Amino acid sequence: MSLQQDVMTAMKAAMKDKNQTALTALRAVKSAILLAQTENGASGDLTEENELKMLQKLVKQRKDSAAIYLEQGREDLAQPELDEAEVISQFLPEALSEEEIEKVVVAAIDNSGADGMKDMGKVMGIVSKELAGKADGKTISSIVKAKLS
Repeated sequence: MSLQQDVMTAMKAAMKDKNQTALTALRAVKSAILLAQTENGASGDLTEENELKMLQKLVKQRKDSAAIYLEQGREDLAQPELDEAEVISQFLPEALSEEEIEKVVVAAIDNSGADGMKDMGKVMGIVSKELAGKADGKTISSIVKAKLS
């Protein structure tokens, strides 16, 4: 089943349950899907990689907003953002642990022959491509920096 069909099914369930937070988050996902499809032109098809990037972006937006709200002492505004991020995260594959990410980073460093911070971009490219949708970019970056320094 495609992401769009999954979202529509979840939206119907959220409507039946009268879950406004989930409904808001799912409508945002649906909107992002439709926008991405119109940007693709005639084909309108999204690859799984594009869908994952879009979902990660939506989750990151909500988490960033929540962090800003929390900095300003507005827990009442932060909680709905975190709840929406959790709803959207249901459609993402399970994230890898730091140990699993570290194994991939070490393998990429060995395979690419990287030997310092000057090779960080090369390693990041390899690891990011391999772990697309499975790990956060910040986490990958911090592990790569630690291993190369």
